[in-house]
Amino acid sequence: MKKLALTDFYNYTFLSDLTFSPDKSKALLMTKKCDKENNGYKSNLWLFTPADKKVKPLTSAGDVGNFTWLNDEEIIFTAMRDPALKNKVAAGETWTSVYKLALGGGEAEEYFRLPEIVTGIKVLDDENFVLTISNNSNRPDIEAMEGDEKAKALAKQKADKDYEVVDELPFWGNGMGFTNGKRSEIHLFNKNEGKLNPVSVYPLSSRVADVKDGKILYIVSDFVKGLAARKNSLWLYDIEKGENKELVAKDKWAIRNAGFTGVDKIFVQATDNAKHGMNENALIYLLEDGEMTPWCSDDISWGSSVGSDCRLGGGKSLYSCEHGVAFITTERFNSVINTLTLAGKREILPMKNGSVDCFDKGGDGVLYFIGMRDNKLQELYSYKNGVEEKLTSFNDAVYEDVSTVVPDYFTYENDGVELDGWVLKPVDFDENKKYPAIFDIHGGPKTVFGDVIYHEMQVWANMGYFVFFTNPRGGDGRGNEFADIRGRYGKEDYSDLMKFTDVVLEKYPQIDKEKVGVTGGSYGGFMTNWIIGHTDRFAAAASQRSISNWVSMAYISDIGYYFAEDQVASTPWTDMDLMWEQSPLKYADKVVTPTLFIHSDEDYRCPIAEGWQMFSALKYHGIESRLCMFKGENHELSRGGKPLHRQRRLDEITDWFEKYLKN
Repeated sequence: MKKLALTDFYNYTFLSDLTFSPDKSKALLMTKKCDKENNGYKSNLWLFTPADKKVKPLTSAGDVGNFTWLNDEEIIFTAMRDPALKNKVAAGETWTSVYKLALGGGEAEEYFRLPEIVTGIKVLDDENFVLTISNNSNRPDIEAMEGDEKAKALAKQKADKDYEVVDELPFWGNGMGFTNGKRSEIHLFNKNEGKLNPVSVYPLSSRVADVKDGKILYIVSDFVKGLAARKNSLWLYDIEKGENKELVAKDKWAIRNAGFTGVDKIFVQATDNAKHGMNENALIYLLEDGEMTPWCSDDISWGSSVGSDCRLGGGKSLYSCEHGVAFITTERFNSVINTLTLAGKREILPMKNGSVDCFDKGGDGVLYFIGMRDNKLQELYSYKNGVEEKLTSFNDAVYEDVSTVVPDYFTYENDGVELDGWVLKPVDFDENKKYPAIFDIHGGPKTVFGDVIYHEMQVWANMGYFVFFTNPRGGDGRGNEFADIRGRYGKEDYSDLMKFTDVVLEKYPQIDKEKVGVTGGSYGGFMTNWIIGHTDRFAAAASQRSISNWVSMAYISDIGYYFAEDQVASTPWTDMDLMWEQSPLKYADKVVTPTLFIHSDEDYRCPIAEGWQMFSALKYHGIESRLCMFKGENHELSRGGKPLHRQRRLDEITDWFEKYLKN
């Protein structure tokens, strides 16, 4: 059996967006695979039928964007296939082309096109749709122009690419570029009339949370005018009457989700952020007569925050029906499906360890989900009465002749708190030999590591490294109190990480204590920066998409101008000392660890200046360091970056550790 190679991720199939048809008799799912030749990904749709438990391909061009069911026998999806339209887009125009495909066979045909950027489609009937459109209030309607007028507008637009003028905060978004003046708008669209009728307008930026009976829209809106509001609002739009009604005002609640359940009930998943800040777990309420009444008061970690570099895409994490709702939560280090009845009874379904990445419910009453099980890549599964069944084999061939390692799981204690940790032994482990090791730290901090496969860790284990990882305080899956480290970054979380390192080195004496490296991305990059400024126990470090200076990061991250203030409980004007005290850059003069920095020039979550500052500080103090900047990439480099860039990133990190941990 050969060892898993760094480049084997080119063979992985990433699954997402499981969506059942209106009659619930069949479902669509999307697959994505690396396209090494074009340094991108090919996206295709597959049809799953529960009756025979089989999947079959529906598309093969690899260009599917957004998709949805048109009816029980037809689907629609966005793609750009018309050469003339491609040329218009290349020249600077904005267009979306929507194709229709019948399940019975035949080629996909263009159904309609719009001179807009359509980011979401919900079907009311074969002719009427609810469209989510990305609109820029600062951009003229070039597509409606003709002749010299259009030529001049396109020329001006091209010239204006040399400039960015901003008057809003935040002014950019990770993976979106500059967002100043851009809004996500909701429109009704009739295919035959070809006309857009706005439902939400500037300065609101809106998303459709749910559609009831093809007649009622529930819309969550952010108010952005100069400075984005910290809370948002919920609206009900009556399509037949053409009326908007504000159900929840913008000044009180941070609304994560909303929709209908039962016959006539409205639920709202929201928090006022009063006790635990912006990362506070939401509660779920029923909205009755304008009042938010708690439906379930459990401290719930919503969605799946189980990290992995083996996913690409999203999907449904909440399902509502006449009996209540079902939803995904993170429980300690697994993500699972829950049910909540109208009477308020919540049940966490007994499921295997791993992750549920998205799910939907079939007409047979069975839950179907895309997830990771048994230290393997994503597949489609069914769940009924506590029994899971694997239904697809998209990634089975990956394991046929390569070695992977199942991590050892154990708990340990620090400051009276029980914590979770894992260790991957090297492939062909010999208890009589000494091995180097890599400590990998998760992002967030409000995420978790779990019992799922991580490509980079498997690569290192196959190269002869121990790999160890843990979930320190500040992470998800264990309630608000566990996750809340505001104003204490680098305190109990650092203590947990160092305690875990002590436990691992004692538990596995085969690890060479002089050959241990540390790495992590985002929050993991912050902690890597912090660690090297507080201890010399690591022989090498690789800091990825990190934060090094809360003062400089505070007002330029797309995550919100209030993120740093919330997380480190200070501003430069209220308590500069506390802000600087929690900044790794303050301790850069103490660093002795050779450190690699990985950053992307379009990372607007942890902007690249954070990496440059720490790198420059280490160079200034004579510490061996290197920075690799990825052009055209953002904060998602390790998970969704261009395939060749993902390969280069892992090459850089691996080569750094090979240099300092094996030589």
